[in-house]
Amino acid sequence: MTGAQIAAQVEHSRQQLAAVAARIAEAEQALHQRRAELDRVSRQVVETNETALLQESGVYEYRHRLDDAVAYKNNLDHIKQTTRAMVRDGTAVLSTTEWSVNGSKSEGRKMVRDFSKLLLRAYNAEADNCVRTVKPHNRAAVIARLEKTRETIARLGRTMNIEIVEPYHRVRVMEIELTTDHAAKVEEEKEQIRAQREAQREEEKARREFEREKARLLKERAHFENALAKVREQGGDVGELEAQLASVDEAINGVEAREANIRAGFVYVISNVGAFGPGVVKIGLTRRLDPGDRIRELGDASVPFKFDTHAIVFSEDAVTLETRLHQEFAERRVNQVNLRREFFRATPAEVRDALTRFAGQHLLEFQEVPEALEWRASCGKAA
Repeated sequence: MTGAQIAAQVEHSRQQLAAVAARIAEAEQALHQRRAELDRVSRQVVETNETALLQESGVYEYRHRLDDAVAYKNNLDHIKQTTRAMVRDGTAVLSTTEWSVNGSKSEGRKMVRDFSKLLLRAYNAEADNCVRTVKPHNRAAVIARLEKTRETIARLGRTMNIEIVEPYHRVRVMEIELTTDHAAKVEEEKEQIRAQREAQREEEKARREFEREKARLLKERAHFENALAKVREQGGDVGELEAQLASVDEAINGVEAREANIRAGFVYVISNVGAFGPGVVKIGLTRRLDPGDRIRELGDASVPFKFDTHAIVFSEDAVTLETRLHQEFAERRVNQVNLRREFFRATPAEVRDALTRFAGQHLLEFQEVPEALEWRASCGKAA
């Protein structure tokens, strides 16, 4: 191959490489443009999928912490008055004053006013819809949707410099936030009322139990007193009867002490494998004389199977003991939002160890493996 041929081949290869490099540069430039377009579109997208928003939502955080639902309602009324005043005064929309139609500035101003009202009406329609549809889990998405609406209106009204002013937009956003806070506070207060009523019902049941038990013991005491009086008249041995009478008096004093000490009671650890699966326990408190009565009530028709009891401990300050256990397993709560739901992802042995640390060796009973008789029998029949 001659030198000229080699030079020609090298030049041809160089041209091919240059063409490939040019195509690569074009491809990179196109890719950069596509990425920029994707970023622009992504910024305009507002997440509206309810399931995704629910999964992302954690414990609700108030944007404006007020004392009660009435305070939120009062603030919402004030917000609505403010928005109406801004619309009435014409301070909700900013627009140009130098616009002419067919050489007439008055016609131009009329056209700008009409178009401003139209765009403001569109914005307010979206804002009102946001207020109606907002929920605690989609608050951020709803606010983002209203912000996109404001940006769209500014783009449509750019030729006349029409835009929704920032103060008015902030007021409408605050209305959405207060509406969400108000709904959350109403639900929170309802839950508090439900919990208080449940506590009152439980306390009333405990009080009736104390009264029945005290009446039974007083009747038994009267029986022993009569028997003791007769034996004394006959000159018999009253030692055993006096001991029985002292035992009854001690029992009466115990019931009266339990009735007077509203913090005394039983802390129980129970599970329901059939309803909640393995590794989930409920840690609760009852002041009833027999904690089994409360546990049997919890296993009523609202759950498919009865609860199994793993541990019961009596404490003179059961309220503090229950609180310490809840704090011990706080990160393992099944319901991280409603703290009145006392279910935890823990094993009975783990709770027993915590009880031993907090209450000492005073467990009235402990069983690590749940019997779950109904559930196991149901699984056998299903198989």
